[in-house]
Amino acid sequence: MSMVRVKSYAKLNLTLNITGRAGGYHLLDSFVTSVDVFDEISLSARSDGRISVRMHGMGSEGLPAEGNVAVRAAQAFRDCFSTGGADIVIQKNIPMGAGMGGSSADAAGVINGMAALYGVTDAVQRKALADSLGSDTGYMLRGGFARMRGRGELVEPVQSAGNAPALSFLLLCPATPVSTAACYAEYDRAPDGPRADTEKFVRAFLAGDLSAMGKGFYNALFAPACRLVPAVAQAARDAAALSPLGYAMTGSGSAVFALFPSRGAAEDAARRYCGACRATVVSAVVPERDGGVAKI
Repeated sequence: MSMVRVKSYAKLNLTLNITGRAGGYHLLDSFVTSVDVFDEISLSARSDGRISVRMHGMGSEGLPAEGNVAVRAAQAFRDCFSTGGADIVIQKNIPMGAGMGGSSADAAGVINGMAALYGVTDAVQRKALADSLGSDTGYMLRGGFARMRGRGELVEPVQSAGNAPALSFLLLCPATPVSTAACYAEYDRAPDGPRADTEKFVRAFLAGDLSAMGKGFYNALFAPACRLVPAVAQAARDAAALSPLGYAMTGSGSAVFALFPSRGAAEDAARRYCGACRATVVSAVVPERDGGVAKI
């Protein structure tokens, strides 16, 4: 096999509590879901061990290779599994600086793609490698509905006995991104105790109770993000004005999501929205059911 293509999906944090700190890292308790926005990653094998990464879309063209998590993921995979290198092209569709896990999605997509390219099946080592690259990269390897704890490395998939409830959101993305590091620093300046009952939220999800889920949305980083980027607060006010079942910010921002009873209702809200943010309707998705890796 000489080439693979990978779809690596964005995520939304429907709840996000900060439960403490350990080893210099913030500890989280978060219910997450993948949504149907994804970066498209193409990987071609190289026999000389070299790694090249080119990025397109969402303003990613000027990003330096140094510190690029996709580059680090490919290099770490090559070194860990003694494989050849790869030429990698990433088409960015996940907004940058929005709290939707774009860089983690790229790292996870590169790991999944390199594994397919070189026939690596060691899922445990791949997860450990992903965890070493970023807090939610291990989750991004599979995505779907999950409860994520610790630094993000403790991932517990949440699967309903029947079909998972259909979740449709209006996503509002302010033009100004939020720096993750700055947001956590601002949280530390004025911390907030856990507010979301994630256990209760999981029960609402398993019951398919959209109303209870909407009431359970919470993000401990929302207030810090609003202080750093006032457009986040405006996006939340705009979301609330559209009468959703609930709304919140994802990750460290800046994107705000609002849950509606159906995709049609979310699309109607998008038509009614007249604010300054880029508005997109997205739905929850389970990536492994979608066949995220195409082998060529």
